[in-house]
This record gives sequence, structure tokens and C-alpha cells, in this order.
Amino acid sequence: MEEIALTMRYIARFVDSRFDNLDVYKKEIPNIEVYVDRNKNPIGAFIEALKMAGDDACIQMEDDCILTSNFDRKINEEVSKHPDSVIQFFSMRSKDLTIGSRWDSRYLMGQCTYYPKGKASQLVDYFKGSFWDENQHEIDGLDLLVSDFLKYNRERYWICIPNLVDHIVQKSIIDPRRSPKRVSKTFIK
Repeated sequence: MEEIALTMRYIARFVDSRFDNLDVYKKEIPNIEVYVDRNKNPIGAFIEALKMAGDDACIQMEDDCILTSNFDRKINEEVSKHPDSVIQFFSMRSKDLTIGSRWDSRYLMGQCTYYPKGKASQLVDYFKGSFWDENQHEIDGLDLLVSDFLKYNRERYWICIPNLVDHIVQKSIIDPRRSPKRVSKTFIK
């Protein structure tokens, strides 16, 4: 667990209007790195944040999360259980309540996800020249990109229950038609 804690990077994607949230993140994650999306291109911002990670293990986050207490310690505990797998720390599915933590193959929601060493650069390579690259300005679902990538590589990912982040209740900047109440069923502050 110690090695992961020392080498894992935290990278958050922010838009200008949500910089107020950065201070909250810094209290739990002093070494957080930030990519600012000034082009209103969620998939492009995600790819740029993955490029920042290079081959390092990383937690990729969005700017609209509520973090559990002792976030870094809890993240590292969970990562130590599955250090070579993609791990999702936010979900809002019914199975979260009935099954709990589990392997899944249909990635959904990109609020906070762990990518093991080498996975961020593999995802960037998968993106280059793909349907996703060519259509990134028309599609805002980076979770669909991750789901396709995992399916292509025949990989499953781990959903951590209880969730270690929740989604702030507010209107989506990406698509205002989305429900503002996209929240976790298992998050514990």
C-alpha cells in the first residue's frame, strides 16, 4: 500500500466556474494537479488530463465531487486491494445497495476513477484516430469512451462501495438537461 500512496497522482478536471471547489479538494489532497477545461470539451479535457498522468497510476476526478473524510487514506486502502485494475469510486446503481462492491463491465459515470500504472497512456493511445477522437466535440460522455476502451481490452473494472465521492447536486455544465440529482446511493461523508 505504501508504494501506491507515494506514486499515485491525483488529477482533477475543472472549469473556471467551479474553482471554488478546488480549496475543498486541496484540504484532502494537498498534491492535487488540475487541468482547466476552457474549451468546453469534456472528452478533450479528459484526454489531456490522462496525458498529464502519462504512465503513472492516477486518480482522475471531476470538479463537482464531494469527498469522503480521510479521502486519501481510504482511496489508498481500496487501491491496494486491486492495484492493477480500473476502480470507480462513484456509482448510482441499484446493485450498489443489493450487491455492494463488485466487478462490472459497463463503465458509467466518471466523477472519480483510479487508473493503474500505464492505463492512462493506453487509453490515450486508444483514443487517437478513433471514432472518439473524430467526434469529441459532439459527444460529451467520457464514460462511454472508457466503457468502450475496457470492452475492447476485455477488462472489467471494480466498483467501490461505499462510494468515496458523491456528486454535487447542481445543474450540469456539460448538458443542462441532465438531472441535477445524480447522486450516490452509498456515499458516507
